[in-house]
Amino acid sequence: MAHSRGESMNSSADHAVEQVPSPEPATNTPAGERVFGNAYRALTLGVLLSVGVVAFESLGVATVLPGIAEDLDGLGAYGWGLSALMLANVIGTVLSGRAADRHGPWRPMAWGMPALAAGCVVAGAAPSWPVFLVGRFVQGLGVGTVMAMAYTVIGLAYPERLRARMYALLSSAWTIPSLVGPAITGTLADRTTWRTVFLIILPIIAAAAALTLPPLRALHRPNSAGAPVIALPWWKRPPGGAVLLTLGTGLFLQALLLTNPAMLLVLAIIGIAITVPAFRWVTPEGTLSARPGLGAGVTVRALMCGTYFGTEAFLPLGLRELRGMDATMAGLGLSAGAITWVAGSALQAKRDADGAGRVASAVCGFAVLLAGVVLSALATLSTVLPSWIAVLGWAIGGLGMGVGFNASTTETLRQAPTERQGEASGALQLAQTFATAVIAGLGGGAIALSENHGTSMRTALLSVFILTGLLAVGGMLISRRLRPTTARSSG
Repeated sequence: MAHSRGESMNSSADHAVEQVPSPEPATNTPAGERVFGNAYRALTLGVLLSVGVVAFESLGVATVLPGIAEDLDGLGAYGWGLSALMLANVIGTVLSGRAADRHGPWRPMAWGMPALAAGCVVAGAAPSWPVFLVGRFVQGLGVGTVMAMAYTVIGLAYPERLRARMYALLSSAWTIPSLVGPAITGTLADRTTWRTVFLIILPIIAAAAALTLPPLRALHRPNSAGAPVIALPWWKRPPGGAVLLTLGTGLFLQALLLTNPAMLLVLAIIGIAITVPAFRWVTPEGTLSARPGLGAGVTVRALMCGTYFGTEAFLPLGLRELRGMDATMAGLGLSAGAITWVAGSALQAKRDADGAGRVASAVCGFAVLLAGVVLSALATLSTVLPSWIAVLGWAIGGLGMGVGFNASTTETLRQAPTERQGEASGALQLAQTFATAVIAGLGGGAIALSENHGTSMRTALLSVFILTGLLAVGGMLISRRLRPTTARSSG
């Protein structure tokens, strides 16, 4: 990130700290109980329920997405089914974080929940794949808001010794959706229609909004003085940078679907030329170079989520198209990974007494995640192994994700000073959504290439799994830079 951009985010984070009161925790209460103590109970329940809504939508739609693409003739642009949501997620993350810095977290959540509901309505009623993608984009604005607020509130309202516990609980908010979401949505799609999936999400969103907004309003304490205005070009400000990042990435991913090589090359170059500087403007300085500390932490988040969500996006498609599984059975792989993610996160939270082993845990998490990717890929692409081995493989991958995600997130936010917690939390979420969108788009481009040039779906999915495996290897190496050299030597 440019230096001026960092100054702007610092000033915004200062106001976020002033707006979100941090209750004084009881010092004699066991750490595992304090997040549900009187001072934190309402906030904890509100955050967990909101994330649970996003989890149900994420896992439910991912399970039935192959069937939606076939029904709406969108298999050639399959990657956009996830990329549209994730790119909008970038905009929602940045805009909601900026709004929270200025006005507190209630206001962004008050428009984020309706945006999520509106996106479900459009997607569920879509008569064509392009209209469905519009709905996914609107959903992404709401998803980005909900998730950004969850991490921002944890970083600002909870003391450091409770954050690992909250991150574990945040992962556990995916437990029930992981158990019932894919099974319910897969069964509905198989026996009725995939459109029913979006209908059942609507009342859940309404209930979550009713229970979440009141405690968030209690945190709303605007600063009448307002944030100091720093003169920056519009494209280097958070909203402009997020829009340019989305635009550039979208152009690049769309270029991959073109059959004309010249047009593909030109559009891809334009997309990259817009994306790279925009990414620098909306992330902490040192992210692209994985500078030890905060920069490396954001890079690690991108690599970890690119590995996990990039693989997960294409696992149901592979099990359906190559191994003949129906939507219900293919969804079991997503359930297995999400459940073991919770287990891995809880395991890391128990080991996180003094934070001394977080770097090693992040490296170990990547290694276990890599093993899960390899095993799932082998069982999906080859008929030598039974197809249920892919589900087992993704359970292994989820365990590694839980350990590595918890350890790297907690260590990254520890590196950020209090006045930069808002910036760090937003950057981590942005890196996650950006990486997921790019990997999904690249995978979609591989599928489009296989259709346009007569290669097989198996070859396209093989390229996706190789890419995500390489990301995991890179994450193992860069995780060692999570803690600056001086901190490692003194620790």
